[in-house]
Amino acid sequence: MKRKNILFLSAATLAIIGAGAIIFNTATEKAMAAGFEQTQSIPVSYRVPSMAQAALPGAGAEQESRKKADYHVSMDDLNTDSPTDTDLTMEEAADVGMQYLETLFGLEPEGAYVYMGYTSGTETFPRAFWFGDVLFEKEQTPESTRWTYMIDAVTGELFNASYGRMLDASPSLALDPALENNYEVYANLAREYVQRCALMESPVAAVEYNCQGYNGNDPTITVDVVGENGEVVNMSYSRYDHEFLGLITDTSLRISDSAMGDLAGEAVSESFTQAK
Repeated sequence: MKRKNILFLSAATLAIIGAGAIIFNTATEKAMAAGFEQTQSIPVSYRVPSMAQAALPGAGAEQESRKKADYHVSMDDLNTDSPTDTDLTMEEAADVGMQYLETLFGLEPEGAYVYMGYTSGTETFPRAFWFGDVLFEKEQTPESTRWTYMIDAVTGELFNASYGRMLDASPSLALDPALENNYEVYANLAREYVQRCALMESPVAAVEYNCQGYNGNDPTITVDVVGENGEVVNMSYSRYDHEFLGLITDTSLRISDSAMGDLAGEAVSESFTQAK
């Protein structure tokens, strides 16, 4: 099943939105996840790819030699959940997330403000995760330039990462029908990006058009990079200047798909029972 605009439905932005960040049109997932306070455990097995292993605390000589950047880490004021003894600490999770942002966006973390949040999981994303909202100004506002990430609370595996900004321009946010069949420039960008950042274990087999949208005043396009082994990485770019705006990983897509499939099955079953 094609995942339409999955990046914009990320569970990570549920809490980030609450702090004032409007990232990747997340209204649908926020509304759904906000309605569930208790989490149903849905087993999903997955690997921890090399990118995540390299980012984890204490992961070999490269980690030991890495210079610790000076940035400010604090728990988001709206956070209400608490990590367990088996989860990464807030500081560890912040460091892992910042390394992802360095790799994916070339972000220099020195002097950044990192607002962290922890969630034990939701009905639509039943996996404990840490999420970070990263800015270079102390106040969190919807207009702020920001980078966000969401990682597995235990393994540190990346679920998604994003970059949001307000343009000093007013490009059209309307759908561009021509891009549905002629998106080669974005396909090439995404293919090269996935390979360069080792986001897949297998070679890229295809890049498929997913959808168009906008983030604030920045028009976007999303494509699905498909690996030869069936992996999918959802990638978004600006239609204004081709800037990379974020991704959602194969693991996160599969967790969401499994949860949504189970919820849909439960809804059908309940409707059938009520109709009898």
